[in-house]
Amino acid sequence: MDHLVFAAPDLDQGVSYVETLLGVEMSPGGSHSGFGTRNRLLGFGPDRYMEVVSVDPEQPSPGRARWFGLDTLDAPRLVTWCAAVDDLDLLLDRARAAGIDLGEPMSGSRRREDGTLLTWRMSDPWAERAGGVIPFFIDWGETPHPGTVLFPACSFVRIRAEHPQADRVRDWCAALGLDIDVLQGEDVRLIATLDAPNGVVDVS
Repeated sequence: MDHLVFAAPDLDQGVSYVETLLGVEMSPGGSHSGFGTRNRLLGFGPDRYMEVVSVDPEQPSPGRARWFGLDTLDAPRLVTWCAAVDDLDLLLDRARAAGIDLGEPMSGSRRREDGTLLTWRMSDPWAERAGGVIPFFIDWGETPHPGTVLFPACSFVRIRAEHPQADRVRDWCAALGLDIDVLQGEDVRLIATLDAPNGVVDVS
């Protein structure tokens, strides 16, 4: 697990919800150039974190629907997660061999408040991934991981999901080597368990 993606219609609203739920104070993030979004971050250690992401009103429309369903989102929630890989192209080939289409690789960037430019390659975050239960994948390359400068306010415990087609999604997760429990459920739901100042808390 590289990071969790908690999306909100309004960034301040989403940050307030997370801070109250966990008993933490989130760190600054930045804007995703060309994607029309911005975030704030919560550190779990040097190589893991959670982002609260929302529409960036200071950016023009990206010319397509914003990622993570932000254009139609009506309430804050955990929408998906991201897994880190050292070789993104190899991972995408492995997924295709298993019958999983994660789309074509893309590039992204964000500038930290200290001026450092973070760049990365990732699988297509718009690809259909069982409603977000299958993560998108990221390769940070030579960029320092965002978690290295974040205060570790929480610890990540585990991630699990519910899905109407749980058996099929479990097979996909196994093919990709993902450590996530998928249970049968009427709707798609992603749940992350964190050890936080307020105790052991589920975020969904």
